[in-house]
Amino acid sequence: IPAGAATLGLPRTGETFGWDNEFEAHPVHVPEFEISQYEVTNQQYLDFMAAGGYEAREFWGDEDWNWKTANAIFHPVFWIKGVEGWLYHGMFEDIPLPPGWPVYVSHAEATAYARWAGKSLPTEQQWHRAAYGTQDGGERIYPWGDDPPSVNFGNFDFSHWNPTLVNSFPEGRSAFGVDDMLGNGWEWTSTVFAPFPGFEPFPFYPGYSANFFDGKHFVMKGGSTRTAACMLRPTFRNWFQGHYQYVYATFRCVNQNQRSL
Repeated sequence: IPAGAATLGLPRTGETFGWDNEFEAHPVHVPEFEISQYEVTNQQYLDFMAAGGYEAREFWGDEDWNWKTANAIFHPVFWIKGVEGWLYHGMFEDIPLPPGWPVYVSHAEATAYARWAGKSLPTEQQWHRAAYGTQDGGERIYPWGDDPPSVNFGNFDFSHWNPTLVNSFPEGRSAFGVDDMLGNGWEWTSTVFAPFPGFEPFPFYPGYSANFFDGKHFVMKGGSTRTAACMLRPTFRNWFQGHYQYVYATFRCVNQNQRSL
């Protein structure tokens, strides 16, 4: 992704609804970076586990390591160890783990994987530019363009109960060729959830966002299979604590100013 600008947030003068943490609109400069075309899959995460990723102290921050150790966490929470291999705990049944689905993990687990791979999680700014930026310096409404969300572009709005293969929606690809950025799982970023410049809490719900500006929550972007189409606006920001596993959240990795990924 070449260096360029990204516009984060909504303008107060616009007519689009937004939550208080989405204001105020402001441009940011994003240096060149490389990002994975697809989310990390279950198979790739299995490789991390097989390499001893949960036992290797160097891939985990102090708080993440203490949390993992205290709670005896050694695999994603939606996985079940079966007699013949791993199972995925789906909405209605347990099935053999689909290797090509995106892996759902906590922020701590995603960060450990990225370190093991010699990479990092994208910042909110990087994710936004990869999803909505264009080669000519413009920005799209959606990764695929200006057409409204449909089943051709991604796994969202309850079109499927479970994830789908990460390469299932080539029509939803961004201008930079990045797949599956809306739907199929929220995507963790490395950005701590914090107010934008000009933030003002809603008077009718002052704690909606402000109560979570505690340095312990991380921004998620994109959307899951259960995210309504009306919530797929580019400015929407979701967030969860770094140790929370029970969320449909996946991730992809970035390299900084390198020529291979």
